This record gives sequence, structure tokens and C-alpha cells, in this order.
Amino acid sequence: MNKNISFNTEYWRFLWSSILIALSACLGNVVDSVIVGNLIGEDGVSAINLSKPITQFMFTISMLLSTGAGMLVGMELGRKDYRRASYIFTLSTIGCLAYGLLQTVAGLFFTDDITRWLCTNEQLFAATRDYLFPLMTGAPAYMMSWALATMVGVDGSPRLVSVAILIDNAVNLCCDIIFIQWFGWGIEGSSTATVIGHIVGIAFMCWHFRYPAHHLQMLFGQCFSVNGQWSTFKAMVSQGAPLALASISLTALLFCANSIVLSTMGRIGIFAFSVSMNILYIYNLFLSGTCRTVQSLGSIQVGKGDNEKFQLVISKSFRFITVAMLTTCAFIWIAPEAITRFFGADEEDLIAEGVRALRIFALSFIPFCYIYTVMVVYKLYGYHTIALFISLALSLTVIPVLWIMSRTACEYLWYSYLIAYAIEAIAIVVLHKMTHARFELKPLGHTSVHL
Repeated sequence: MNKNISFNTEYWRFLWSSILIALSACLGNVVDSVIVGNLIGEDGVSAINLSKPITQFMFTISMLLSTGAGMLVGMELGRKDYRRASYIFTLSTIGCLAYGLLQTVAGLFFTDDITRWLCTNEQLFAATRDYLFPLMTGAPAYMMSWALATMVGVDGSPRLVSVAILIDNAVNLCCDIIFIQWFGWGIEGSSTATVIGHIVGIAFMCWHFRYPAHHLQMLFGQCFSVNGQWSTFKAMVSQGAPLALASISLTALLFCANSIVLSTMGRIGIFAFSVSMNILYIYNLFLSGTCRTVQSLGSIQVGKGDNEKFQLVISKSFRFITVAMLTTCAFIWIAPEAITRFFGADEEDLIAEGVRALRIFALSFIPFCYIYTVMVVYKLYGYHTIALFISLALSLTVIPVLWIMSRTACEYLWYSYLIAYAIEAIAIVVLHKMTHARFELKPLGHTSVHL
């Protein structure tokens, strides 16, 4: 009984800290949109949404390099192989930082070109470009914030990560108001505030490495000198691939959906869509927290070979995500007009379209969350093919449905997501039966690297 109580406490500690980690992406975007909508205008909210494919792509690379590595680190910590865990941690950190610097270079020299690719509306071009420049040049802060949040949490300090994320978002909120209202930086100030918030959060998370009990260390010398870097890197990428592919598919969806909505419904449609995508961050707050808990705590149980606790993690996670989604959906259905006004809308046509879109998307995001969680479960059970299929289809299924609806029934365009997720759910059930998949624990292999 005491062991179960102890494990329940550990589970909830991981879950709530993981939810607070998800606040880094959630509040950073939602706070930006709310403040920009009220201080700058509705077009600023649309400009932020048009910039999201870049943020999502950075998040994709972070998932590929740090989320996959975090799962491997969790398994090594479960085996008490702290040196190998540190090796994987170091390799992941170097990769994230290198990509962040590459994105900085792209921001310095190609912001206008990237903006033209994302935004075809001249009225929104300048705001989109101004928001993008600090975002891209500050990419190392984004990458390191997400990477450290994953690793420090797995290494036993999820509470410190929670505090760091809260401070990150508090700094972002304060700087948003200071830069926009006092300094007059406009929408560029909002993006700059997010970068500064991440830098402060990183500084707090680095305090973890001063604790005597931490297991992860930076092994720069060994990372560049021992054999096996490539095999370890491939193992990291393999673990993070399904989630990263789901994320890159979402990047493609964001870009295509923005283009289709902007060309089909114009300024009113892109604002309603932008508000709805911000509501997705509320769902993602619980979804990301749940999936991080399944990955971190679940992978530790896989490393220990403890099937009973592993299944307990899965069942608890599905119960939690169900309650969280239904509660969020009910809130959106009750107060869609208030939510739309909260993002700065004051024109009646904008409010009416926002209300209609919100209620449809509130339902659409429920199957999305279930499908995404199921993908993580398939991955941990060793069914990589099904996990890969889900990760690709999760967003890519929406694109053709969205395109067809825009050409044949544009008045029902917002239903595209719900239709696409229903199609994918059916496809997953069929694929599961065809492959005779059974949910039995199959511990993931241990790639050996001599240090």
C-alpha cells in the first residue's frame, strides 16, 4: 500500500510539473496574442498565428533531439547508468544549441523572405515580419528552454522546472506590457519579451546542476572524442521521430491552413482561426503534460522492467486527459463570445465568426488529443510502424480535407479538422487489427557506447 501511495505521489508530481513545463509554449503564445490583441489590434493576433509555423518547426527539432533523448536518459537512469545518461544529455544539448544558432543566422539575413513565404496579405506583412525577427534571432533561447525542461525534469527536479517555467512566463508578461505600452516597440516587443522570458527560465533551470543529488553532467570532451556518437544520435532521433514527425506535420498543417483560410475567408476568417489555434494551446497544456509524464515516468518503468507500474502510468494518464479535455470543451462552449473579445475583437462580424469557429474547434480538439496520446503509447509498447503512421497522419489528413472543403463547401470549412480526425481514428482501428497489435510491454533496446 505504501509503495502504491509513493508511486501515486511520484506520478502526480511528474504530471503537474510536466503541465507547468507545457506552460512555456502555452502561455508564451496565448499571452502574446491576448496582449497584442488588446494593445495593438486584431491584425496583430493574426500576424502571430501566421508566424507559428516557425515556432512549431523549432519545437519539432527540439522534440527530435531532446524529447527522444529524454526518453533514453530516463531508461538509463532507471538502469542507474548515469554516465551514459550524461553522455546522451550532452549530445542532445549540443544539437539543440547548434540548431538554435543556425536559426539565428536565418533570422538575421532572411526574415523578409521567410515572411513573404508565410504571409500573402500585404496588410499583415509588416506585423508578421516584426514579430518573426526577434523570434528567429532568439531561437537558441527557445531550443535550450525546451531541452533543459525535459532533461532537468527527468533527472529528478520537476519542481524546479515548474518554478522556472512560471518565472519565465511572469517575465514574459511583464516585458510584454513594458515593451509594447511603455517603450512603443509594437508587436516586435511582444516577441522580444518571450525570448527574454526563456533566458531567465534557463538561468533558473541551470541551478539544478548545483544540487549534489543530480546525475546528469556535461561531457563535452567525451562527446567529441569517443566512438559511437553517430549510433547514439540515431537512437535519440529514432525515439523522438514519431513525436517530431507529428510536430512537423503540424507545422505543414499550420502553414497550409493559414494559406487556405486567408485566401478563402480573408481577414475575418484568419482572425477566427487564430483565436481557435490559441485555444488549442489550452488543450495542449494538458496533452503535452500528460505525454511528457508518460514518456518520462513510463520510460523509467520500461528501464526497470516494471510492467505493472508502466500500465498504471498509462491508465492514470488517459483518465486525466479525458477529464481535462471535457472540462476545457465545456468552458469554451459556455463562453465563446467572451473568449473572442478577450483576444481584442470589437467588430461584430469578427466576434460572430470567432464564436462559430470556437465551438466547432472545441469539439475537434478532443479526438486530436486522444490520437496523439495513443501514438505515444504505441511507441513505448514498441509498435513503431503504427506510431509512425499516426504521427504522419495526425496533421496531414487535415490538409486535403481542408482543401476540399474550401473548394466545395467553404461555409463548413471549420468542420474539416473534426472530419479528418474521425477518418484517422477509423484508420488506426483498422491498422491495429491488421497488425494484430497487443499491448504488452516490450522493453526498448539498449544501444551500447563505451565511455
